[in-house]
Amino acid sequence: MLLRLKLKRPRLRKLSDQPQPAWLSRDLWRRRIVFWVGAAATGLVSVCFAYAADQAQLLFHWLASQAVWVPLLLAPLGFMFCAHLARTVFPGAAGSGIQHAIAACEMTDSVARSKLLSLRVAIGKIFLTLVGIASGGSIGREGPTVQIGAAIMLKAGQIGGADRARGLILAGSAAGISAAFNAPLAGIVFAIEEMSRSFEQKTASLVLSAVIIAGLVSLGLVGNYDYFGQASGHVVGVEGWLMVGLCGVVGGLFGALFGRVMLWSTQQIRRWTRVMPFKRTLVIAGLCGLGVALIGLATGGSTFGTGYDQARAAIEGEILPWYFAPAKFVATLLSSVSGIPGGIFAPSLAVGTGVGSLFALTLGGSAGIAALLGMTGYFAGVVQAPITAFVIILEMTGDNGDVIPIMCASVLGYGVSNLLMPQSLYHGLASMLTSND
Repeated sequence: MLLRLKLKRPRLRKLSDQPQPAWLSRDLWRRRIVFWVGAAATGLVSVCFAYAADQAQLLFHWLASQAVWVPLLLAPLGFMFCAHLARTVFPGAAGSGIQHAIAACEMTDSVARSKLLSLRVAIGKIFLTLVGIASGGSIGREGPTVQIGAAIMLKAGQIGGADRARGLILAGSAAGISAAFNAPLAGIVFAIEEMSRSFEQKTASLVLSAVIIAGLVSLGLVGNYDYFGQASGHVVGVEGWLMVGLCGVVGGLFGALFGRVMLWSTQQIRRWTRVMPFKRTLVIAGLCGLGVALIGLATGGSTFGTGYDQARAAIEGEILPWYFAPAKFVATLLSSVSGIPGGIFAPSLAVGTGVGSLFALTLGGSAGIAALLGMTGYFAGVVQAPITAFVIILEMTGDNGDVIPIMCASVLGYGVSNLLMPQSLYHGLASMLTSND
């Protein structure tokens, strides 16, 4: 029996049946455009927030100049107002904001995530941070910008149909740091080292493009600038390297002390206010505000606000008074545990310059480089992110002549802090947000 082989002619596929290249996908471009708009919005909001924060600080100084008793009234009332609204009207807006973004990264429940990152929370964060600065709080806008950027980017992803919440949060956080400090490299490193402690390949392009777009918006609106200006002096000889070691070790020691006291105080306040939330929240906020006002008056007003002016003056060669570092340390701690929105980045950098000035007073040498090294050691000790610390400080000061000394101070500060406090500050605060205790 003969087998007949029936050959089938190949069927020609229509052009409409052939798969479209990925880059021609309408859905892909829609998601990308929405994402890019979100990154640009983060940069725009960051620049406007920075301008408003400067105006809020000027407003406080003008009010404080009217009478000596004004800060004693303004700070407690302002703190109570902010803490109350942060608990009732804008829940999720209290504190720095970085811990909220970290906690949201680990959440799988979109409803729980939206309680920490939403446009409502972002608006409340901006408003209450400005009120806190105008009340004399020792707080900054950089940490809140991280939460704001993450909230904007997450919303943009929802509109665009993107389902990678973790990547969007990392991208928004990095964009916030990039625009807040005019430091794009620091934004990328911050997302890798502090926000996620790991990095997925899929999120790399999201983070990089968000940082570029937010940075371009900031660059276009305010130009290219060094956040703290140029540092005076360089590390020279044995005395210079002795300064590196001292600033790294002592900065890390005090950074760990700040972190431990803040974590312990926050935990105790959470438990104490659980019984009568309304009354006890106001009591804590009012007492912290009064303490900040008293410290500010005792130091001639130098500890009020972000500390930007004092830090810039120290970096440029001015020796700060011996009492500035401990006074700013306590004022920042009180502001941070009071329950008001506000970051610790800028105040911590100011405390660090005060630590460096203490060594410049006692050992001599260049006041500018001492302030820079003190800033690096203390900041690395507080955030326990050594790469972020030295990258962000190098970008903020434009000091390319002391890269190795700054890196050494950062590593020393981190090493000492990590020995004394194994859990980093922001991750410790983030764990409180996700726990019931």
